[in-house]
Amino acid sequence: MSLEDKTGSQVPDVTFQIREGHNWVEKTTDDFFKGKKIVLFALPGAYTPTCSSTHLPRYNELYSTFKENGVDDVICLSVNDTFVMNSWQKEQNAPNITMLPDGNGEFSEKLGFLVEKNDLGFGKRSWRYSMLVNDGKIEKMFIEKEVPGDPFDTSNAETILKYINPNIEIPKSVTIYTREGCEYCAKAKSLLNQKGWGYEEHVLGKDYSIKTLIAISGDTKVPQIFANGERIGGSDKLEKYLGN
Repeated sequence: MSLEDKTGSQVPDVTFQIREGHNWVEKTTDDFFKGKKIVLFALPGAYTPTCSSTHLPRYNELYSTFKENGVDDVICLSVNDTFVMNSWQKEQNAPNITMLPDGNGEFSEKLGFLVEKNDLGFGKRSWRYSMLVNDGKIEKMFIEKEVPGDPFDTSNAETILKYINPNIEIPKSVTIYTREGCEYCAKAKSLLNQKGWGYEEHVLGKDYSIKTLIAISGDTKVPQIFANGERIGGSDKLEKYLGN
């Protein structure tokens, strides 16, 4: 396997079969890229561990940041059929991300990034990469190293955002554990919204138990806020953390 950086090339001319509602729709490469500034990230498969836990969620989380920095759309491409991609999008709660099903692997093959994953029973899939595309021309590619396993070091959302805007302050990945009717939880969410930080919320009794909260934070009080994996604590500590 030898992957060639296609920076400076045009994206492949391909027709995609898309399922929208109860209808089949044909869309071409031009429909997605012509006259637009696009960030595309490609991954080995929907529902797979790294793709579901990190790759897609972080692009989804930073979607508004991409838009604020001149990107017209963020596209997730995988060699999966349109039904799988649509279902995965719903499960991931990622309505803003455009899911591009390269079901036959034609786009990936023409680009030179269709690889054998027979050892996993996947057949042929896309290699993991990201790229910035301007009006159909690839301005920059970030390609994962050709090493065994599933490398994920350079095709992340932060790397391509830093390329687009080297001076950007990237919002942190925030998780907040709350319970219904909690005024301090409401305060914490308001502070995060004022800062412009998106967050993933987990509600007591619905998404987690007290035992889980103790295991994660060592505490029984809510809210409990984490940023980039670092425990901040409750709403008062969050206020100090944000410098308010």
